Amino acid sequence: MTPFKSKHIAVIGAGMAGIACARTLAQAGHQVTVFEKSSGFGGRMAVRNSPFGSFDHGVQYFTVRDARFARALQTVPGLCKRWSASTVWVLDEHGQIASTSAPNPEDHWVPTPGMNALVKRWAQPLQEQGRIELQIRISHLERDALKPQQWQLRGIGPGGTQHVYSGFDAVLLAMPAEQSRLLLNSAPKADGLAQKIDRVQMAPCWTLMLAFPQAMQPGLSTLGPQWNAARSTHHRIAWLARESSKPGRGAVERWTVQASAAWSQEHLEDDPQRVQAKLLKAFSEVTNIHAEPSHVDSRRWRFAQTTAPLGKSHLWDAKTGLGVCGDWCLGQRVEDAFVSGLELALTVA
Repeated sequence: MTPFKSKHIAVIGAGMAGIACARTLAQAGHQVTVFEKSSGFGGRMAVRNSPFGSFDHGVQYFTVRDARFARALQTVPGLCKRWSASTVWVLDEHGQIASTSAPNPEDHWVPTPGMNALVKRWAQPLQEQGRIELQIRISHLERDALKPQQWQLRGIGPGGTQHVYSGFDAVLLAMPAEQSRLLLNSAPKADGLAQKIDRVQMAPCWTLMLAFPQAMQPGLSTLGPQWNAARSTHHRIAWLARESSKPGRGAVERWTVQASAAWSQEHLEDDPQRVQAKLLKAFSEVTNIHAEPSHVDSRRWRFAQTTAPLGKSHLWDAKTGLGVCGDWCLGQRVEDAFVSGLELALTVA
């Protein structure tokens, strides 16, 4: 039997796929360093705070279909709660209920107090060990000048500071498909992996966030419709959710509105103020809420929805020591990201 040899592995991206991959490798005895360009964890399991409460302005919920994902969730008992919006309504162009999204809808789960809480909890041991580098954008992959069989990473930190990280036996990318492809193009002999990603297609999404604290007045519990989440066929809006209906969130009436992929693509480079105005008008048409919100914010996701997945859980090239994972490998669910990161780690380990 071949004796175990610990590897030093870089994981780029601290979303669900990246942390699932990193924690699995660390549990197997490998030395892992995670690099994340933002200041926190979660990727599209993102949370934005406001004076009126938080918004899950990326992923809205997750389902539990995979047994391995279910077992992993058992390591954080009580962190994730069922959301009462398990019955998601489908609205027509005029905001009228057309049907439910499924005859036997699955349970919808949300971490508390925000969508990023699950990834943050799983990342905590790595962070306590100093194995996570936040606010570092990796710009190039290159061979280590002193040890050509290993990898060296060039990164850019706050204020444009330059950083070099060396001595990695493997580098695993847990980022959106297009970002992974571009980074692989900077690495020698990584053309094969980059070309395999070419088939993946991802659509953008503009997200609108609204708060209505006036709904807290005596005798008025909510504004507008009595449902908490809906898919919409409105040409501008694909999804609406009452944030305040989710477990562990504040009571102030808040809505997250996600634009359709087609409308988001058409208005991808528009000024945020113009986007907010158009989506707010559509929100009023769909919900019949005409009150003026006390808080309006928006976020543009360039890579939000997988329209053409890779078709396999991950990519791994043992000869170069390069691998790729992400929800886009299998689809777009949180579970897809978890399974992708897990299976890449098991392959490498």
